[in-house]
Amino acid sequence: MYSPKDNGLVNIEGHIKIYDPHTNEIFVNKRNAIHYENFSYGLAQAMSNQNSGFISGMVFGNGGTRIDPTGIITYRTPNTVGASAQLYNPTYEKYVDSRNPSSPDPARNYMEVRHLAGAYYSDILVSCLLDFGEPSDQTVFDNSTDSDGRYVFDELGLRGHSPLGLSTGLLLTHVIFHPVQKSLNRMIQIDYTVRIQSLSSGT
Repeated sequence: MYSPKDNGLVNIEGHIKIYDPHTNEIFVNKRNAIHYENFSYGLAQAMSNQNSGFISGMVFGNGGTRIDPTGIITYRTPNTVGASAQLYNPTYEKYVDSRNPSSPDPARNYMEVRHLAGAYYSDILVSCLLDFGEPSDQTVFDNSTDSDGRYVFDELGLRGHSPLGLSTGLLLTHVIFHPVQKSLNRMIQIDYTVRIQSLSSGT
C-alpha cells in the first residue's frame, strides 16, 4: 500500500580532482555541475535495463574560459540545460567504461561503485588517465603561451552511453576550471566522483 512516507528526493552531486600522479601536484579540486535532465533520463534508462544511459566516456575541451590581455580569467557558465547540451569546444574524449570493447586502456580508465552498508548514498568513482603519449599530437612541454591551445583544457564532462559512439552520448555533467595543459612531459589523472543520494522528504 502506498504511504506518503514513500516520497523522497534524489540528490546528485559531483567532485573532480585533476592531478599529476607522479608528482602529486593538484591542478583542479572542485565540485561540478550536473545536467539534471540528461542524468535523470540516463538513470531511468539504466534502471529499466535499456542497455543505455550509463556513464561511458569523459570529454575534454578548451572553451570554458576567456583570458583577457591582462591575464584575468573569466569563467563561462556550465552547460546544463537542454538535452543537446555540449561542452563549449570539445577537443578530446576517452572511454571510461572498462567493459566497452573500444576502450584502449580499461585497466586505468574505469568506474567503480562505492557504498557503505546502511548509507543512503552511493558514489561512482570515474578514473581517467591521460598518459604521457596521449593525445598523440600534443606539444612536448607544458609551457604553452596560447590559452586556446587544443589541449589546454579548461572544461570537461561525463557522457552517457550511445550506440552511435562516444561523441554522441548525452552530456551528464560539466565542470569549468582554470586552464591545464596536457603535454608529452606529464601525465594527468582525473578522479571524478559522482554521489547519488536518496533524501527522505519527511512527509
